[in-house]
Amino acid sequence: MEDVVLHLRNDTAELERLAAELARFGSAHGLSERDLFQVTLALDEVVTNVISYAFDDAAEHEIAVRLRFAAGEIEVEVEDDGRAFDPLAVPPVDAQLERPIEEREAGGLGLHLVRRTMDGLEYRREMGKNVLTMRKRVSRRMS
Repeated sequence: MEDVVLHLRNDTAELERLAAELARFGSAHGLSERDLFQVTLALDEVVTNVISYAFDDAAEHEIAVRLRFAAGEIEVEVEDDGRAFDPLAVPPVDAQLERPIEEREAGGLGLHLVRRTMDGLEYRREMGKNVLTMRKRVSRRMS
């Protein structure tokens, strides 16, 4: 199966289509349920954040998602034309997790999940676009 490229609108209704396409991709490559769940969780978090926070206007914007599988690794690239935002520059929330819940600051746990479930994250700003690449080593489903 070749790479899959999805062109999503900045609308949360697109998350269902994204999940369905990722499920098809995972099935085609025989990914384990656990790996597919973790990739889906991370991708849902990233795309939800782009839809919710990246754009300064109410216009329709495109979010491109590329799925690639090679050498036991799934690579997911998310590209958007929102305001510049490097999620890797956000400090880890580990210290915050040690505090009582009522003393914690809101937000940041989604990115924490992305960092914990993926094996590699890279960010770049290219031609006015945010490009986040996530990699995960995966195991094949047992037949």
